[in-house]
Amino acid sequence: MGCGRVGSTLARSLEDRNHTVSVIDSNPDAFRRLGPSFNGEKVTGYGFDHAVLTKAGVERADAFAAVSSGDNSNIIAARVARETFGIQQVVARIYDPGRAEVYQRLGITTVATVKWTADQVLRRLLPAGAEPDFRDPSGTIRLDQTPVTERWIGQRASTLERQTHSRIAWIDRLGEGMLPTEETVIQEGDLLHLVMREESAAGAYTALDNGPEED
Repeated sequence: MGCGRVGSTLARSLEDRNHTVSVIDSNPDAFRRLGPSFNGEKVTGYGFDHAVLTKAGVERADAFAAVSSGDNSNIIAARVARETFGIQQVVARIYDPGRAEVYQRLGITTVATVKWTADQVLRRLLPAGAEPDFRDPSGTIRLDQTPVTERWIGQRASTLERQTHSRIAWIDRLGEGMLPTEETVIQEGDLLHLVMREESAAGAYTALDNGPEED
């Protein structure tokens, strides 16, 4: 539901992955954003209306995304899709982060647009380690990305993991992702994606800055 910039991009991306997509929008002119190559259904109406959802094929749907510009519309549509039509995979775009948290607890996956955007900008403004890329709901585990420091170049990835009390989820190297092994050696230009406990983050970054110690 919603054929703005997010909805139209999402619809085309799903279709490019060989999924069948129906798009609902109250403004028929919005469907122009889909382009002439879009093969899915275009249904004019409100995405929380039972008849409109039925016309769009909700009874055959595996997933539903509510990505219109209105929080209320997205919340109502997501709840109707989940509670009335039994769709388990439901995502709602929510601007208000407080509301997003409430509906997340009700089992509706939410994307808090304002908070997500602010977090992305924040991570690029602050020094490495100040804000993680991801933090699990309990606040215990975090995922950080950090460029390798000069002192760690030529060292084994397993040594870095041991001394920073972290795990390297993957390494971005020369434009490609790679999973480290026991024999992997850290190279100049590597971007490390580290998983660690929140309580260990300060110590991990200190170890990254100081370089390897004698085992």
